Amino acid sequence: MLSLHTNAATLSAQNSITRTQTSLSTSMTRLSTGYRINSAMDDAAGLQIATRLKAQSSGMAVAMRNTQNSISMMQTAEGALDEVTNILSRMKDLATQAADASSSDDDRTAMQSEYSSLTDELSNIVKNTGFGGTTLLNNSDGKFKDSVTFQIGAGKDETMELDIGTSLTTMHKDIYKAAGGFDGGSISDDGGTTNWTAAGISGKELTKTTVADDGVDGTGTENANATIDRLKTAIESVSKVRSSLGAAANRLDHVYNNLSNVSSNTAAATGRIMDVDFATESSNMTSKQMLLQAGTAMLKQTNSMSSMVMSLLQ
Repeated sequence: MLSLHTNAATLSAQNSITRTQTSLSTSMTRLSTGYRINSAMDDAAGLQIATRLKAQSSGMAVAMRNTQNSISMMQTAEGALDEVTNILSRMKDLATQAADASSSDDDRTAMQSEYSSLTDELSNIVKNTGFGGTTLLNNSDGKFKDSVTFQIGAGKDETMELDIGTSLTTMHKDIYKAAGGFDGGSISDDGGTTNWTAAGISGKELTKTTVADDGVDGTGTENANATIDRLKTAIESVSKVRSSLGAAANRLDHVYNNLSNVSSNTAAATGRIMDVDFATESSNMTSKQMLLQAGTAMLKQTNSMSSMVMSLLQ
């Protein structure tokens, strides 16, 4: 129908151009940002899923850093205990040498000097070894005195417990008994305080020293001989704590590897939802540009249809 008031063809062409412009704008936005979803209007359900996946992936990234920091902390403690083992082994060598009848009191006095010096360093390591400003092995306020909880995932239930407090207390007790009562000469034991008398190997200094539990009160040779077993027990106690720390660190290493794998797959899943396919979207943009050019040309033609009415009146 030819009409001066209503040009149906023009209206149709205008609607087509509007839709094409909207689609072309969406394609250009996606190509410029690299994302298929730039607002909830693009894909409401996809945006919800992708946001949840991104939050999970972000949480796992933090958990991965947690595991690395925790491993470093335990490696610090385990490294300190490695040196404690070395010191105790040297002290056991001295005690073994002092227990021999060929050693004189003067020899034992010289050995005692080194023994006491090593005891001081044991005290320093156990009391002061720390990580990030927090002591680790101190039996009064060290990190591992109580149960430690590691956050190993993005969820509240993804935690790991490490409780070596009992083993640490036993280690302190055995070291104190073998090496001497450093750190005030006391250690918490079963809710109370047990004072351990300093052990040693010098006949001159410790001939009349009574060592707790074994009741040794004899000559320097007897004291040195008894000290051998106490040092052996201390070494075994240190090894037990080191073993627990190593097992926990190994587990955290596996946790890290698993988190890395899950995080990679989660990021890939998020990308499949959010990221734009440049090949497909470039093709869509080209198609919309051609449609826009064609629609514009047709709009020009439909606008000339009103002039046909005037030709009928001539």
